[in-house]
Amino acid sequence: MKKTLLSLCLVMATTPTVADDFHAAIGPQFEVPDLGSGVGFIDQQKERAIGEKVYRQVQQQLPIIQDPWLEDQFMNVFSRILNQTQLGQPIGLVVVRDPQINAFAVPGGLFALNAGMVTSSANMDEIAGVMGHEIAHVTQRHYSRSQEAFKGQGLLALAGILVGAVVASQADGDIGGALMMGTQAALLDRQLSYSRNQEREADRIGMQFMYGAGYNPNSMADFFETMHRSTSRLSFLPDFWLTHPLTTERMSESRLRAQQFPRVPYRRNDQDFDIVKWYTAVVAGQSNERELQALARNNSYAGIIALSAFYLNQGDFSAAQQQLDLARKINPDHSLITLIQTDIYLGQNNADAAYQVILPKQRIMPENRALSFKLAEVLIREKKSAEAETLVNRFINKNPRDIMGWQLLQQAANLDQANPLRTVNVLRNRAEVQYWSGDEENAIKSLLHAQRLAKDNMSAKAKIDIRLKAMQDERKLKI
Repeated sequence: MKKTLLSLCLVMATTPTVADDFHAAIGPQFEVPDLGSGVGFIDQQKERAIGEKVYRQVQQQLPIIQDPWLEDQFMNVFSRILNQTQLGQPIGLVVVRDPQINAFAVPGGLFALNAGMVTSSANMDEIAGVMGHEIAHVTQRHYSRSQEAFKGQGLLALAGILVGAVVASQADGDIGGALMMGTQAALLDRQLSYSRNQEREADRIGMQFMYGAGYNPNSMADFFETMHRSTSRLSFLPDFWLTHPLTTERMSESRLRAQQFPRVPYRRNDQDFDIVKWYTAVVAGQSNERELQALARNNSYAGIIALSAFYLNQGDFSAAQQQLDLARKINPDHSLITLIQTDIYLGQNNADAAYQVILPKQRIMPENRALSFKLAEVLIREKKSAEAETLVNRFINKNPRDIMGWQLLQQAANLDQANPLRTVNVLRNRAEVQYWSGDEENAIKSLLHAQRLAKDNMSAKAKIDIRLKAMQDERKLKI
């Protein structure tokens, strides 16, 4: 109940976008309804602060999948769509371990996608349609407009639902759920007609974004229709529909609008998406051995890789290796094969073999976060902390909210026995892990401890002081 309703509330906030200008010049343009300026109530700096605050809450309260390869697959799509906009660098994209069909966006550029949305989609274009829609909410600043139109009711509602989630996590779930439902119902009752206009606007703008990024706009309409058919057979509505009410009019408009765009080639055999889909099902715990074996018996490349990943997660390294060898015969060059093979060797405590597998692939694609982080993990196992730190810092400098990156840096710092600031560095890196994981209080305590230990090192202490003040100030933000 907690995670479902938290995601329901956040959907009403808004998200960012990305992509190349492949189709931008030839796609039809649509008039954007005037829903109000909204620029004076919450400025963009405040939106980003809200987005980062919610990011920390999400990391703390929702079951986020920490898988660099999977995150990067969706971030690639997200970035292509985002490039169609004037928005800056996004806060991030997270995948939630939840079978419900849902996605949400938050002001400042946070986008979240439930695993159930992925496993229910037919192709990556449908995922792109959902992303485009949510990104349009952000570019049109729907959240801020709502605040202006309803004098802050939405912001208060978000705070109420977040509080409800905390209550639900610490006490009786029904109590927290009731609090969230009451707040949510009040807001929906107040905003219903307004949000319908926002949804239509997000459909139109989002379709332009996805088309400009090279995705088929018909896939947005396909997804709407598929969802409508599936929900008509259910006794409940998916989360996505509760916050994005789907009407027959909206469905018809979406199809007619999609048909105005020049034709985009349809990818009938999107093997890459099949790999993403079934790998998502494995890491999210939404698949079982029997169905994966059935796929593998039909010589499905995606099914064989997913089955290998399934056995790896079970700790059955022999079975995982057997399936991986079969996949390698079909296509040995896929990066996921390299990552799984490396993990098999690490699981067998064979770090040298893992290093020989991951290093050549990472050198070919040094900007690949998943491969670089896996190499860093191997380097840490081989006690090469300096090399690991150099590797990870490249990515942390680009995205200081990267929890997995900070975890690797913490492990690397702990190995540096000869460094007099070893404990200080461990505490600083641990503080970042705690902070971006939503544990703000303990993050500040870790930095205070590091501050005391670094009192005789003016350079280190100065850096700690600056970061400590930033954490303390950001913690005070009430949403």
